[in-house]
Amino acid sequence: MLQSQNRLLQREQRAQQGDLARQQRLGLQAPAGRGPAAAAAVQAAERGRFAARFREQATAAAAPNRAALVARQSGWAPRQAWRHRHPAAFVAWLGPVFWPYAYSDIFDYTFWSYAYEPGYWAYAYDDFVDTVFWGGDSPYSAYASTDPYDYPQAGRGSRARQRASVSPQTLQQLCGTPDKGVTAWPLADIAQAVRPTPEQRALLDELKTAATNAAAVFKDSCAETYAMTPPGRLRAMMNRISATLEAVKIVRPALENFYNSLNDEQQARFNALGPNVGERSPPPKQQEASAESCGDPKSGLTQFPIQRIEAVIHPAGKQKEALDRLSEATTTGVEVLQTACPNDVPLTPVGRLEAMQHRLEAMLTAAKLVEPALDEFYATLSSEQKARFNTLQQVASP
Repeated sequence: MLQSQNRLLQREQRAQQGDLARQQRLGLQAPAGRGPAAAAAVQAAERGRFAARFREQATAAAAPNRAALVARQSGWAPRQAWRHRHPAAFVAWLGPVFWPYAYSDIFDYTFWSYAYEPGYWAYAYDDFVDTVFWGGDSPYSAYASTDPYDYPQAGRGSRARQRASVSPQTLQQLCGTPDKGVTAWPLADIAQAVRPTPEQRALLDELKTAATNAAAVFKDSCAETYAMTPPGRLRAMMNRISATLEAVKIVRPALENFYNSLNDEQQARFNALGPNVGERSPPPKQQEASAESCGDPKSGLTQFPIQRIEAVIHPAGKQKEALDRLSEATTTGVEVLQTACPNDVPLTPVGRLEAMQHRLEAMLTAAKLVEPALDEFYATLSSEQKARFNTLQQVASP
């Protein structure tokens, strides 16, 4: 594992050198002694990320963050990562499917939050915005990230090749039967921990039924073909988020009923459930300082892609006006995401699922704000401009 992590770090260093040279050629990164405004814009883009507050944590605990990156780069489901004693990390796309492990992420995070990489939801928000403009293979989403271990092979097509090789069987597992295999609920663990009474057992059975019903809503939310345009990617994302939100709403009442039926001792044992993946996260009071910037302005997150669109597409007249409206809508959408970005992780499964619902609602609201502005701007483009926008990352590559 250590050798693998060292190789990963070496690839990241080489990729960073290539990214720096590419940014200098594109005028995004000023050479030493020139372009202080451009350099300031780059720094602002780096700071304007939801995951920015985890940068110091990544430096202080490099090995765990590299382990989380292995899970992210490998496209691992949560329990695949746990079996390797790696924290689970947010995987934005697997083949044509946005948020491939939405079902297991939502409910495993509800039960076992500390088994996830600390920046899980921060990266989810960053990937949400990046998907609209860059797609998933963009060297610029990598460049804009503040985590030095994020996307170590970005810009060399590795992730695109991984997606192209996703098997139909994998997609069927993700979409057709998300309640099976690696995404199964820990119902047996819950029963063993709390030792329910007959009345509580009946409520646990209702929770199991709700879990099965929730899994069913995912069957129609997986795309079988790649979305090739920014509006198409946004709608694929919205479809997946909508299905996830519906699943949460199905399960939440049953979970609350079961949890509220438990006595204090049972609730404490329920709260303590979790896989053996190493150290637990620090208590909330220790996390507050690192989470203070969660609600800070994220201007760089939206300014950077708009600047790239202007540089590549050269919009004029009504196109420029439409792009300005897209910029405003995206900024407003990111502000909505900020309101759902918590300063700490709730300590109970019920609290975490409630927070999850609020986050999903915020993501869907943000997407609905961006959708009409993105459609309007896209409709103003010529065929050549659309082709450039569709492949913005490839156009920007050397």
